[in-house]
Amino acid sequence: MSTSQDAATSVHDRSFFGHPGGLSTLFFTEMWERFSYYGMRAILTLYMTKSLVEGGLGFDERYASIIYATYVSSVWYLPLIGGWLADRIFGARRAVLIGGIVIACGHFSMAINSLPTFYAGLILIACGTGLLKPNISAMVGQLYSDEDKRRDAGFSIFYMGINLGAFLAPIVVGFLAQSQASRNFIASLGLDPNSAWHWGFGAAGVGMTLGLIQYLLGGRKLAGVGNKPDTRVVTETTPSVGVDYLTLGLAVVGGVVGAGLGLYFGEAGVLSALFPTVVGFFAGYLIGITRLLNGEEFKRVLVIFILFLFSILFWMTYEQAGSSLTLFADRLTETTLLGWQYPSSWFQAVPAIFVILLAPVLGAIWQKLGDRQPSSPGKFTIGLFFAGIAFVVIAFASTLAGNGRVSPMWLVVVYFLQTIGELCLSPVGLSTVTKLSPARMVGLMLGVWFLSISIGSYIAGLTTRLFAGNDTAVLTRAFGMFAGITLLAAIILAVLTPFIKRMTPRAQ
Repeated sequence: MSTSQDAATSVHDRSFFGHPGGLSTLFFTEMWERFSYYGMRAILTLYMTKSLVEGGLGFDERYASIIYATYVSSVWYLPLIGGWLADRIFGARRAVLIGGIVIACGHFSMAINSLPTFYAGLILIACGTGLLKPNISAMVGQLYSDEDKRRDAGFSIFYMGINLGAFLAPIVVGFLAQSQASRNFIASLGLDPNSAWHWGFGAAGVGMTLGLIQYLLGGRKLAGVGNKPDTRVVTETTPSVGVDYLTLGLAVVGGVVGAGLGLYFGEAGVLSALFPTVVGFFAGYLIGITRLLNGEEFKRVLVIFILFLFSILFWMTYEQAGSSLTLFADRLTETTLLGWQYPSSWFQAVPAIFVILLAPVLGAIWQKLGDRQPSSPGKFTIGLFFAGIAFVVIAFASTLAGNGRVSPMWLVVVYFLQTIGELCLSPVGLSTVTKLSPARMVGLMLGVWFLSISIGSYIAGLTTRLFAGNDTAVLTRAFGMFAGITLLAAIILAVLTPFIKRMTPRAQ
């Protein structure tokens, strides 16, 4: 929260399109951070699965899927730790700076062609994102007083920065890593053209560095924002529902069980056990916490858990953009236009374009409908429906791929449908969680929401293995299965919606 003096000052500060000047600093910091993240993600799966002759790591699809799944899932659960560290030790402003530095070091580490620096880079980026991601959003909120009517618009502008970075990243990084022009230029310098992948990773690091430079230069615009841990936030977000030894014991048991399952069923040793351990720990902790809730609180938290399960199913399809859909673009989609071959990683810029174009349209539709707009679980249902239809489309496209590369329009349609689903589900999920959570558990329940994205991302990451053998029949069955599961989930949630609305009128 801002102090009353800071809030009073921000009311009169309209130097950035009518908003506090500090928003410009945070806008461009987040834009460059997302540029670095989505740029690296655009080529990560490709780099791991390309042969050594092509400059890649030569990982088989199954091992690459474990690496990718572990990485993208950690990006979503580490912010829980990063937010805790900022609240209690660093303060949001310093946490963002430290996080950005760690992220940049991670990208530059991946610019070096060696396995140790590759793994170190992934770890550094994940840890740095855990520090930066939650706290930069918190700082945006601190620019405004609770009564400032510009707050929602400010977050909308900030969200545009995210998608601008997500759009530019695959274009720039993908060009450097994959295009023949880039490889010819590298060769003209007397260097190995196969090192183009590392130029792409380095470009992501340059992006984060630019973000850090302008963050420091624009620091004066952030006076009084995020300088020290906010005791009020700590009080409000820390669940004071009687965390006891039994709760902690259940968390530890959950972590041990998760680790055991990961080691038993996994294929990559300790790496396979990491994510199940995290999920098991949180599952045990949540069981311990919820047993202490009263009746009304339990009903509201139960609804959050119901939506949590459906959220996992949505993100397990949506987050395949960086795994199975990336390989579909690279191996089975036509990437030549008028004789010019463009990088397959460019397809990952398409969702960001659609978000920028469709977000205002969907917002206007909800506003126009007013009280007639769907309830929160109703919008969840719509999101799941579009996610399912998207995979019906890609399943059909995979049947055509057996006869050669398919039109790029198939992927464009898939991303269009997915984006509609995202805009129906993602912002509504955050809003619903904050509305339903007991006041003393808001922070924990937001963690549950992010954990659903983490689990969904992990499942999505594992789908890279579907391309082992490049059998389009396998793809058709798998994509069809994802479509069926998601559409069935949409039907089930539609049936449950009246029940959910009766349980918690606040979920309307």
